[in-house]
Amino acid sequence: MRSDDTIFAIASGHGRAAVAIVRISGPQSRTVIEVLGGSVPEPRHAAVRILRDPGAGEPLDQALVLWMPGPRSFTGEDQAELHIHGGLATRAAVLKALGAIPDCRPAEAGEFTRRAFLNGRMDLSQVEGLADVIDAETEAQRRQAMLQLEGRLGETTERWREEILQALALLEASLDFSDEGDVPEDLEADILARLDRLHGDIGQALSNRSGERLREGFTVVLAGSPNAGKSTLLNALARRDVAIVSPVAGTTRDMIEVHCDLGGLPVVIVDTAGLRESRDAIEQEGVARARARAQDADLVLWLIPPGEGETEPPPARRLLKVGTKADLEWANLSRSRRDCDVLISAATGEGLPALIAALSREAESALGQGDALLTRERHRRALERAHHSLAAGRGLLAEGGPLELAAEEVRLASRAVGEITGRVDVEDVLDRLFSSFCIGK
Repeated sequence: MRSDDTIFAIASGHGRAAVAIVRISGPQSRTVIEVLGGSVPEPRHAAVRILRDPGAGEPLDQALVLWMPGPRSFTGEDQAELHIHGGLATRAAVLKALGAIPDCRPAEAGEFTRRAFLNGRMDLSQVEGLADVIDAETEAQRRQAMLQLEGRLGETTERWREEILQALALLEASLDFSDEGDVPEDLEADILARLDRLHGDIGQALSNRSGERLREGFTVVLAGSPNAGKSTLLNALARRDVAIVSPVAGTTRDMIEVHCDLGGLPVVIVDTAGLRESRDAIEQEGVARARARAQDADLVLWLIPPGEGETEPPPARRLLKVGTKADLEWANLSRSRRDCDVLISAATGEGLPALIAALSREAESALGQGDALLTRERHRRALERAHHSLAAGRGLLAEGGPLELAAEEVRLASRAVGEITGRVDVEDVLDRLFSSFCIGK
């Protein structure tokens, strides 16, 4: 992958469409417009051009052409866009003509965004925010991703990094120029105060996990005995048939996941195998997976059907008891259903609004509305290292330990924070991150 090539790709959706957008970036972008369109429009002004095959000279399409010279472009390079008609034959002909121009090649996944990062147009946290904007499925996820794309995380961590570097500079002054008259006597107290403040600010950011959970979704596991109504409830919540419903006990063997949007919040509902003792090896594995998933879930809905005994629910962080099949005349006579949080009938819809409202409250309480700073495990790991190094450096300084070791700990904290925006040691992250983008972005 050469960075001096000119790259091109369809940036709009695949399939038949009214308009398709072809993005072009690199040193040959102006040449591409001249070769295909004859003349270059004014920068950032759309103009109609007849695109022609550079070999045969025959017209390919009538298109809107945009010319965006660098560095004021998305990638920081000379860039162009061709807004062509979206027919499959038209797109294929234009892409073939582009590929025939010397030093032009199809873009790889995420290559436009990678060039924007390498050219300083975006930091790594903004790149991740852009990926999250594309992948956002709910309003809350979109808002959180936009905050990161606009630089909220990058600006905060860059401020921390600058403050850490200031503390490091003071440490170096204390270490190298302690005999100089212009070095304040209370320098170490000043450094300690700075490290305390930084340690507290980063610790506060680490204490809020709602950003990562919002990105991944609030997980709700449906658990209960066989034929408790789990699959029927899943279908009712998903508003479509995603699970097989049968009077035969033990129909569900493996887990079925459905992603839902409840009040703008992402909720993942998981149907599991009925919990019971069984000699069937496959069912035993399904029960084991159900118990493990329930233990890791944010919320477990423990479904209690009519006549159910006092079966012990699986260990869970948070559990709601749901009495099912409330439409049956004798359904609510069982003692075990008297302490249920809600009674429902997935068949008639009775109690479902109350259950959905309860799920929304639980999700909102756990996820918030995108107010967390950290959204990925990578951010958390980097800040945890910085937090540890700041604590170690402060401890050495407070106990009169070697200043060289304290300075090294502070330096490590600076490097860890710099990893979030991509200033240092992120090569192993780049390929994995950009490969998750679609072609043309």
